[in-house]
Amino acid sequence: MLKEITVAIIEDQKQTREGLAMLIDGTAGYRTVGKFASMEEALAKLEWYPPDVVLVDIGLPGMSGIEGVRQIKARWPSLHILMLTVYADDDHIFEAICAGACGYLLKDTPPPKLLEAIGEACGGGAPMSPDVARKVVAMFQEIVTPRKEEHRLTPRELEVLKLLADGHSYKTAANALSLSLDTIRFHIRNIYEKLYVHSKSEAVLKALRSGLLR
Repeated sequence: MLKEITVAIIEDQKQTREGLAMLIDGTAGYRTVGKFASMEEALAKLEWYPPDVVLVDIGLPGMSGIEGVRQIKARWPSLHILMLTVYADDDHIFEAICAGACGYLLKDTPPPKLLEAIGEACGGGAPMSPDVARKVVAMFQEIVTPRKEEHRLTPRELEVLKLLADGHSYKTAANALSLSLDTIRFHIRNIYEKLYVHSKSEAVLKALRSGLLR
């Protein structure tokens, strides 16, 4: 007999949360073991019945889904985390994957595809909505190795870039370096200009590929 796949859901919208639970519990081979309206609640209770797969929304009250993914992976490295969100922009996708999500689905994913993705994630796969997968491929294809003269970043700019790569927001990066938010924005503008990029995800990817960050 095949092992039942257990799933926890972290979603603040009750109707969506209950609908997902009904879909999962109504499908042979799948079972919901936790339904949480916030990341804080999930972090307090996940250890009671650790699931195989965690479905995580990004726009949660309190702690964001992305920060929550980072904390879940720190506590339970073997858990498979699948983002289920309305956000389809490069920065959210990149930050979620860097935080430890194994897959990224949009909320308009058809139920059969969602169940298939849960099974794929449990098996070690990296399921993504087609639009998201295209964006991920495009992000890597567009990152070219910069010439040496293009990336003469100052030590402070490298510090800021490293914090962005570690998942910090502008605000938390400012706190970490004891700088003002305006100063962080100034450094980030300089980083963008020197690397010829237009977003945080592009800057981090380009720096990683060029060896600026190790």
